[in-house]
Amino acid sequence: MLSRRYFFSTFVAICLVVLSFNFAAPAAALGGKLPQVNQPAPEFTLPTNSGGGQVSLSDYRGKWLVVYFYPKDFTSGCTIEARRFQQDLPKYLAKNARIIGISADDVNSHAEFCDSEGLKFPLLADTDGKVSKAYGSWMNFISARHSFIIDPKGILRATFVKINPAIHSQEVLAKLGELQAQR
Repeated sequence: MLSRRYFFSTFVAICLVVLSFNFAAPAAALGGKLPQVNQPAPEFTLPTNSGGGQVSLSDYRGKWLVVYFYPKDFTSGCTIEARRFQQDLPKYLAKNARIIGISADDVNSHAEFCDSEGLKFPLLADTDGKVSKAYGSWMNFISARHSFIIDPKGILRATFVKINPAIHSQEVLAKLGELQAQR
């Protein structure tokens, strides 16, 4: 017989996995309406676990930026995804690209998550979901698993909505290479 705690935690984990997959058309993703590719990316400023306490999109002008939204610190899929981005961080840096993770978790949770996983890129706290909503990635109380590539001028160049956390960083790197080759 399953304990209630085990059943509930398993149920929540399954729900997060199901909700992280997007079965809708890209224009209306599971988390809402996505911003348009080849248009300015929605501006944001959010608190972070590292550095000066806040990070803005404008801080990254002149660099390529990968913004990835994820549901929750310390969950299995989110941990795998963060580890893969960290593992590939030198490759992103070599391409003049930076990585930012965004979820509804608070700054303290992000700090613990970064410490436990050795993450060297900022995680931003979107506790009220405003930025997640602007990027079509908000699902009531968590961020959907979506990623975006923004060019050095602040223009959104790619959107990812059907994400497998284990291979996602490699997919983003490949697309980043394609986009940079077009410039």
